[in-house]
Amino acid sequence: MRNKWYWAFKHIFFGPALRVWNRPWSEGMDRIPESGSAILASSHQAVMDSFYFPLLCPRQITFLAKSEYFTTPGFVGGLQKWFFSSVGQVPIDRVNKDASDAMLASAQRIIGRGDLFGIYPEGTRSPDGRIYKGRTGMARIALTTGEQVIPIAMINTRKANPIGSWIPRPVRVGMRVGEPIDPQAWAAERNLDPQDHATVRAFTDYVMKQLAELAGKPYVDVYASDVKASLQAGHGYPEGAEPGSEAR
Repeated sequence: MRNKWYWAFKHIFFGPALRVWNRPWSEGMDRIPESGSAILASSHQAVMDSFYFPLLCPRQITFLAKSEYFTTPGFVGGLQKWFFSSVGQVPIDRVNKDASDAMLASAQRIIGRGDLFGIYPEGTRSPDGRIYKGRTGMARIALTTGEQVIPIAMINTRKANPIGSWIPRPVRVGMRVGEPIDPQAWAAERNLDPQDHATVRAFTDYVMKQLAELAGKPYVDVYASDVKASLQAGHGYPEGAEPGSEAR
């Protein structure tokens, strides 16, 4: 895929400044294929992940962006819609009852045309830098299509762009690319049915633990969205998600 706005944002408007300001580095970039499709499953530490990740990746990535970026009213909403539409991102309504099927259909179209499909399996940014339990959409896509999954760990992006901040801080950021995972071979080695929900859940957990290892962060077997909701309600961390209680 070639998108002129994507190229312009990466090479003219934002990319050069971010390269100077945050001095991004990468490891294992050769594991991303030079052509053809793949699923890039990334940890999610900051809003700016969606800038640093494409900046470092030599090929264009198509993400599924939450529908609010396309429907928010007002000037800021209009600017968001223009930006995400211009760079070829695809809206998805995460609360719709048919969201899972819509995500699968969109992913199949992106993969079918030989593009890179980017997804944040945690579904939201980590509230504290740890790697949280993944949603099963990524695994469902992988096991249905047979497409390889390449784990991506974002490093220090939360420090450069803390939750609530708009201007990046001059912190060096990075990206580690893990070994590609063949989902169907993974299931076959374990005598698992690729279409069984338990397999989808197990593959999700496997990929998230690979991300935790790549990032050098603890893995928390709780959804980040549940932790955020509990913290915002003043209830503290849910049981099993308290810092220090996680499994590595």
